[in-house]
Amino acid sequence: MEPRRQPRYVGNDKGTLGSNAARGGTGVEADIVVIGCGSGGSAVAGRLSEGGKYSVAVLEAGGRNTGLRTIMPGMMPFQTDKTNWGFETVPQPGLNGRRGYQPRGKGLGGSSAINAMLYIRGNPGDYDEWRDVGCTGWGWDDVLPWFRRSEHNVRGADGFHGDDGPLWVSEQDSAHPGSRAFIEAASRLQIPVNRDFNGAHQDGVGLYQVTQKNGERWTASRAYLPAGRRDNLDIVCDALVERILFEDGRATGVAYRQGGQSCQIRARRALVLAAGAFQTPQLLMLSGIGPAAHLAQLGLPVQLDRPAVGADLQDHIDYTAAFETEGSFFLGRSPMGTLKSLGALVQWLFTRGGGMTSPYAEAGGFLRTAFAGDRPDIQLHFLTAIVEDHGRTKVKGHGYSCHACVLRPESRGSVRLQSADAAASPLIDPAFLSDPRDMAVLKAGVRAMYRILDTPPLADHKGRDRYPVDLADDIALEALIRARADTVYHPVGTARMGSDDEAVVDPRLRVRGVDGLYIADASVMPRLIGGNTNAPSIMIGERCAAFIAEDLG
Repeated sequence: MEPRRQPRYVGNDKGTLGSNAARGGTGVEADIVVIGCGSGGSAVAGRLSEGGKYSVAVLEAGGRNTGLRTIMPGMMPFQTDKTNWGFETVPQPGLNGRRGYQPRGKGLGGSSAINAMLYIRGNPGDYDEWRDVGCTGWGWDDVLPWFRRSEHNVRGADGFHGDDGPLWVSEQDSAHPGSRAFIEAASRLQIPVNRDFNGAHQDGVGLYQVTQKNGERWTASRAYLPAGRRDNLDIVCDALVERILFEDGRATGVAYRQGGQSCQIRARRALVLAAGAFQTPQLLMLSGIGPAAHLAQLGLPVQLDRPAVGADLQDHIDYTAAFETEGSFFLGRSPMGTLKSLGALVQWLFTRGGGMTSPYAEAGGFLRTAFAGDRPDIQLHFLTAIVEDHGRTKVKGHGYSCHACVLRPESRGSVRLQSADAAASPLIDPAFLSDPRDMAVLKAGVRAMYRILDTPPLADHKGRDRYPVDLADDIALEALIRARADTVYHPVGTARMGSDDEAVVDPRLRVRGVDGLYIADASVMPRLIGGNTNAPSIMIGERCAAFIAEDLG
């Protein structure tokens, strides 16, 4: 790639045209091609393009995500199909046949551009479990330095945190008083207040830290991809990857569509797939890597028979309680609520502070039910507004909500192709609540959550439960959960890592049976971690970049 003055961005949002790669021409190449510019892909591309040793090209199906809908944290509920794939599951027997909603980020930053920005790594025991199931080199002591390397925590550096990494981690300086009421209510039940869920202990309740910098959402792409000069980096937006290209058992390039034109780019030295837990297995299968019988049904030639591709899907099943309150203390839809929101918007535009820095899920915590072992098995997210159907149903009035999710579900689902067309959504089947152990844990978690919600000072707001249930009635509670539960947006495991021959990638994130192909996203997680998955996905991207640099020399 010829020298340039700055990274090339091409697609919507008025990118500048640069190389043939950026124009979608054929016959172009880069040392390393990265598919997907989400949390893992941004980290890989950013690290490997540092220093100018390798030329790197990134292909992203969405746009640049530079508008206010992205960078203003409080605009999170107002995303569009330009920034969100908006997938749905197949009908879920465990949810009374309902289709679940599966939002996934589209554009630079991926899901870090539309998520709640919560910085959570999971429990140290999660990574020791990865190590123990065959992911050599992925125990807690192995991954902690990479979390610290990625992090710029405003609290400063210590044994758990870094302060000079690209990913800014900030306090919530404008947290809603209702969030503090939730924390106080929990503390009155002898639940410890935890200032740092990523520190020495995970248990307890508190305010979450967020991936923001000076009041702006700090996506993975903003963290890792430079806004200024980097001559060896091409970023190609609006590029829908159709398949990976192979020669003699090696991944050598990518075929994609951009602006109605068929394009190809060659990867001279390595190809990194970082399209996420749904689209990474989809692209592997479209490229002939997956369960042979399934590929044959769609008339796709088999490059490599890998039954584990698209298998082992794990996600956090979650129940949300919602309460209505009088007045406008909490957020909501009313004339007064609108005025307050407009005031917060103006404040943010001038100061980058105030209510529009909120992730809405400001407070929460990690609890242990009677089913827990040595790690919490329930996570809570307390929201300062009423949330119905993932925020897609607009509710008049004011109030608050609280989520309870099962941190280590036993249910296992799958991702399959519904079509050989890359533009078609994959078939997503989380198999929610197919294992009865998940229902038992979730019922215990919901009951624990309600004990907090029924305790002052939160209970002093006299919230009216929109879905009241007799918590002592086991049958009624289970029926309510099946009628209302859904994901809290943490799918993993569909291209799992391991040392066994069935694993999709080895512990250095190399796809087994193919040379030159790596995966760097949540699909490689062999077990779902106990928490939000953005920070671990970035850590995986950091490690993948290091593995590639070591392999290439």
